[in-house]
Amino acid sequence: MTLVKTKIGRRAFIRNTSMASGGLVLGFSFLNSCKPKQAETMAALEMPQEWFEINGYLKIGDNGVVTILSPNPEIGQNVKTSMPMIVADELEIDWENVIVEQAPLNTDLYSWQVAGGSRSIANGWQSLRMAGATARHMLKEAAAAAWQVPVGEISAIAGILSHEASGNSAGYGEMASAASQMEVPEEVELKEPSEFSIIGTSRKNVDGKKIVTGQPLFGLDVQREGMLIATIAHPPAFGMQLKSFDATQAKQMPGIRDVFSIKLYEDDFKRGAFHHTAFNEVVAVVGESTWQVMQAKNALDIEWENAPDMSHSISMFGRENMVNHPAGLEDSETHRNNMIGLHVRKGREVRKDGDPEAAFASAAKIIERNYSCPFLAHNTMEPMNFFAHVTEDHAELLGPTQTPEWMEPAIAERLGLPLEKVDIMMTRQGGGFGRRLYGHFMVEAALISKQAKAPVKLVYSREDDMSQGMYRPSYYASYRAALDADNNLTAFHVKAGGVPESPLFANRFPAGAIDNYLAEDWTIDSNITTGAFRAPRSNFIAGAEQSFLDELAEEMGKDPIAFRLELMERAAKDPVGEQNDYDAERYAGVLKLVREKSGWGQDDGNKNRGVSAYFCHNSYVAQVLDITMENDNPVVDKVTSAIDCGIVVNPDAAINMAEGGAVDGIGQAMYSAITFKDGRPEQTNFDRYRLIRHSEAPREIDVHFVDNGIDPTGLGEPPFPPIMGALANALYKATGRRYYHQPFILDRPPPIG
Repeated sequence: MTLVKTKIGRRAFIRNTSMASGGLVLGFSFLNSCKPKQAETMAALEMPQEWFEINGYLKIGDNGVVTILSPNPEIGQNVKTSMPMIVADELEIDWENVIVEQAPLNTDLYSWQVAGGSRSIANGWQSLRMAGATARHMLKEAAAAAWQVPVGEISAIAGILSHEASGNSAGYGEMASAASQMEVPEEVELKEPSEFSIIGTSRKNVDGKKIVTGQPLFGLDVQREGMLIATIAHPPAFGMQLKSFDATQAKQMPGIRDVFSIKLYEDDFKRGAFHHTAFNEVVAVVGESTWQVMQAKNALDIEWENAPDMSHSISMFGRENMVNHPAGLEDSETHRNNMIGLHVRKGREVRKDGDPEAAFASAAKIIERNYSCPFLAHNTMEPMNFFAHVTEDHAELLGPTQTPEWMEPAIAERLGLPLEKVDIMMTRQGGGFGRRLYGHFMVEAALISKQAKAPVKLVYSREDDMSQGMYRPSYYASYRAALDADNNLTAFHVKAGGVPESPLFANRFPAGAIDNYLAEDWTIDSNITTGAFRAPRSNFIAGAEQSFLDELAEEMGKDPIAFRLELMERAAKDPVGEQNDYDAERYAGVLKLVREKSGWGQDDGNKNRGVSAYFCHNSYVAQVLDITMENDNPVVDKVTSAIDCGIVVNPDAAINMAEGGAVDGIGQAMYSAITFKDGRPEQTNFDRYRLIRHSEAPREIDVHFVDNGIDPTGLGEPPFPPIMGALANALYKATGRRYYHQPFILDRPPPIG
């Protein structure tokens, strides 16, 4: 068994006893203490008379019912089910006797209360297990003391404590009060993976019934007595700002309480990584209903003006980066021309192995291809919203956010309140994909509530969100390969950039597998606000890289999977350089698994199929996609996925994420784009912004996981990027032409800005 320390920090554990119920209340820190049937079933059980309520706890009632709080934001990745499963397994409790609740924000007890980077399970793995194991140990100690036997002779199975020699047994509830008096052990033993009884088994989403029956779970469901509704008006184009407004007519409309402007951040505010906002000053309309405030917003007489050049520093996890927003109204055609111009110039050299210039100079053949993609909108199913009730000495906020921990200090500073006077509670979120990492809408709600002197729920329309930025950046990448007279690969060159960032990962595959390798990048400043989009940067560069590798394999006369495996074997046995950030053997493992499970090489002549494999967020994914043409339209028959993400906590939920990633990736690559004219997005709702439709989703998705017993790594994002390359490669087989520019549905390369 694995031993873990339980006392790294004074706040690691908080214990107390609910005297009315005799229950054990055990608080735990998910990260500070170690390395980084639900409600309807419970209704049939007899509940303890009282729960002792504190933040961040596992609590056991006198009847053995256990409540486990899930600390991280739930955005559909199923952590609200999976994280408590980890605790429950180490606790040794019957899952049917567990109630799951969403924890509030509490930075004293938790760290990384964030939904981003596919890190929720990976970051909490050891500490979640420790929390359950520690409670189990204390219950066993209580039983040993009661029965006057050695604690090592006590077994704990499914919520029952037993001593075989004496015949004594008791439920957890009977020992909960006594357990609360035990000293928290210095260290506890964790189970071996072979001993897991809940981890690795499929459990239904704890909110599933509430979701399908429409019970309140989401931010838009929030209702409070005296609550008003608010919406905002922002500049119609990037590169513009508020000059003046006249709200006379709007204020006279039914239900309208007030109209005023708010400034999100003061000029001297030190911004963090997720304090982006496209428009720092907006006009707020406050009233009694959503319809009323949106109609009143349309009646506003607002004058906008061109904004000047602006620059500000952003602290990116300890690194200071300067962000420049040039003046002017940008458009996609200008972006396209600028990107094409930059890609033919020398870029910033990020990595160089060997002598690529000499290899290209002496090459018998050079293969060069260019790839591009447009801006994308996140388009969460649930529109952006947040509730706030701000008084002179307190701020209560409630709603869907991926970064409550990182937004709390910003809200406290902007309101002029001590941090302990700001309470943020999380609702379930109707999608995030990176959009809700950026908390400007939380600050807006707080400032509106403060000015209105009332509880307020801020609601965005779809047009508000789609026209206000946080887009996936627009990217462009060029790949070159040098072949000698025998058709051997002698050099590889990638140069990538974008508006306003580069998608390049210089140390990822095929770096380390080629003697002569060069990676360069470049960027173009923009006043169009961009942000993290599911699998940032990987969501473009994976498809471009994997498309080029396929074309290169064809030129060399090699099977696409065999060619990739050949490169990975070199990287595993005799790697070039020391900065390679992937495990070549694990990488090769998913390719071999997808080759087996897809039947690659078996009757391929009758199939239009493409393959792709990629590493990101510490996990490895390989996918094979099969296409048939029906009435000259491509139809995705099947996607076969092989994934190495370590131990899978909840297989059904993991399969759901893999399926969702495949569907999402196909849709974004095939159909979606945001373009600009005079700083205005040309797509502001679904009448012009194309998303994948039900009939266009794959007819079958077959998901397989590598069973290697290592600790969990990321899963929310890794299945998304590689599918775009598999799609492009399969389209080539089906249509006879290569696809280089997203969205693929367009016959010509689309504008890339």
